[in-house]
Amino acid sequence: MEQRISLITLAVADLGRAQAFYEALGWQPVETPPGILAFDLIGQTLGLFPVSSLPEEIGMAPAPLNEKQFSGIILSHNLRERVEVSQLMERAKCAGARIVKPPQDTAWGGYHGHFADLDGHVWEVAVNPASPLGPDGAFQWNGVQ
Repeated sequence: MEQRISLITLAVADLGRAQAFYEALGWQPVETPPGILAFDLIGQTLGLFPVSSLPEEIGMAPAPLNEKQFSGIILSHNLRERVEVSQLMERAKCAGARIVKPPQDTAWGGYHGHFADLDGHVWEVAVNPASPLGPDGAFQWNGVQ
């Protein structure tokens, strides 16, 4: 297996509501077959799929989404400047996100906050001075692409 993730799929309770939330954050969907939603990322895609049909798609028993329980997964979105973290956290809050951890300094020298989207998926919004973003916005681990 090559070391990459091509598509991250999140189960959502309401596809239209999820689309409105991510568009309020500034994202634009790409054309997809009916019943799913996708956003093109740098080298990956974020897919949103109705929780009512995703378990059947993968052959597992359904489990309810719980917007108050931690799923064990954090999706991270890094930015270039500290002020952008606070701005994006506020934008997410205005779009209906629940602020899990307000923006603050970190022990590793960065600045971050966490929010849960409308279905409880947790996002970290961060600036990491040890891993600046490339010109195209791609994350660079410890400054090495």
